[in-house]
Amino acid sequence: MNGGELIARVLQGHGVPFLFTLCGGHISPILVECKRLGIRVVDTRHEATAVFAADAVGRLSGTPGVAAVTAGPGVTNAVTALKNAQMAQSPVVLLGGATATVLEGRGALQDIDQLALVKSLVKWSGKARRVRELPEKLSEALWAAQEGVPGPVFLECPVDLLYDPAVVRGWYEAKSRPGRKASLGDRALAGYLRWHARRLFRGAGKGELPQVRRPEPPLPDTYDVRRAAVRLARAERPLLLIGSQALLEPQQAGELAHAVEQLGVPVYLAGMARGILGPRHPLQLRHQRRKALKEADLVLLAGVPADFRLDYGRQIGRQAWVMAANRSADELFQNRRPDLGVHADPGRFLRLLAQTVTLPEERWRSWFEILRERDEEREEHIARTAEQPTAGLNPLALLREVEAVLPDDCILVADGGDFVATASYILRPRAPLSWLDPGAFGTLGVGAGFALGAKLCRPDAEVWIVYGDGSLGYSLAELDTFVRHGVPVIALVGNDACWMQIAREQVEILDDDVGCILRHTDYHAAAEGFGGKGLLVRAPEQIQPALRHARQAAAQGHPVLINAHIGATDFRQGSISM
Repeated sequence: MNGGELIARVLQGHGVPFLFTLCGGHISPILVECKRLGIRVVDTRHEATAVFAADAVGRLSGTPGVAAVTAGPGVTNAVTALKNAQMAQSPVVLLGGATATVLEGRGALQDIDQLALVKSLVKWSGKARRVRELPEKLSEALWAAQEGVPGPVFLECPVDLLYDPAVVRGWYEAKSRPGRKASLGDRALAGYLRWHARRLFRGAGKGELPQVRRPEPPLPDTYDVRRAAVRLARAERPLLLIGSQALLEPQQAGELAHAVEQLGVPVYLAGMARGILGPRHPLQLRHQRRKALKEADLVLLAGVPADFRLDYGRQIGRQAWVMAANRSADELFQNRRPDLGVHADPGRFLRLLAQTVTLPEERWRSWFEILRERDEEREEHIARTAEQPTAGLNPLALLREVEAVLPDDCILVADGGDFVATASYILRPRAPLSWLDPGAFGTLGVGAGFALGAKLCRPDAEVWIVYGDGSLGYSLAELDTFVRHGVPVIALVGNDACWMQIAREQVEILDDDVGCILRHTDYHAAAEGFGGKGLLVRAPEQIQPALRHARQAAAQGHPVLINAHIGATDFRQGSISM
């Protein structure tokens, strides 16, 4: 039994369905043994995509997503995706190849101090030094990825722990056969290498694999729940904000939605929480959140930190009584200290709160009327803006056409700046766990990986990537991955030949567009070159036929890219947050 098989057996025991990777000699046994045990191995064109795909699997399934990358540049290419998973609190396991244990620090190919590199990016990191350590350390990594505040972990797997004992001993024996005239030092080195090779495999494959453990989420104190119920019952203008952390138990999304309905509080949804109430629930508000927060007398932050997205807590009115539930103690008390801070899973907190509080129907009718009127005014403004002429397709009009054809079972992946932020005002996730965006890190390039993981998790869903033309450049080559692995996603590219989110402010403030200008590149032709389907849309009358064609092609198993030439609007003027 080699180390690759031990790793594969542990992953199989934990119910890991996919292994994302970009191949390398350091990790080949892991890939081969995972395939042999029925774990689907999906190879991408960039290591970051592999980790982004694992991130999506972790978010949608609750089981840690797993990626394996080769040593050195394989690990360094994964760094941005690791950091994104850390800030998004996604359970991800990254297996990193490494040079042979005896060559560490001696100038071997692709040998760097990987543990030092990833230390600040992960919850847990470790390195196996003998084959028998691999199962225990991998089990520990899988536990750490899910426990408490989920996040990415890293396990370094030296190459001489992964291959068959006979192969590894052959490597060492080739270096440990000094000639008859060898010096005493050469003979001593040869003896050490033979001893080292035996030591690597001593005790390997003996005994049972570690027992599968699944951590329980941190539960709220009943006193805190009762106190929250009392304050909520007294509130006249309450507001509920739900973030991604409330969905860390994906299987409980339906119960969370029921709890929100029972509470009956006006609610804004963010991140992975988008869609838990469906596309048009009467409790859900979509616009003018800043005004609502200023006027609310009670604000409940469920898995929502008071970071830049809430202007570091300053968006919440000074008079508001704030209660927050968060798995992270740091986020719980960040910037705006809550009057009631509940260090627990926010989804569990909301479910218990709904069971505790009893409120009359339409408790906050007048408050709802104010908020809904503002929502309607904003929707009317969006409709008027969508009718304005632009040099290319009006992006709002294009997105409204997309919104009209999205099926109930679809997943939306957001990857971009200005066009994607505009889309967030118009596209309505249909169901829980049907919206994927980078999170607080704001990473460009997540699109292909997120869509890959999402489509594999939910093969019957229609998966859309909404790209800016800038962000598409990070993962255009993954059209090849979609084709090779039979993953038919639909990519919509808002092509304005510009990094518009940056250019808009840069030109206004600095009077220069340097570094912001792109081309109306034929991305649809590139998609065809990779084996997918490409569509070009330049005129309004081409939108509906293109959307219809794209959905038909995807249903037939083809990945599709729609290259939509859009014009500029002032819809998001002054919207950059820092």
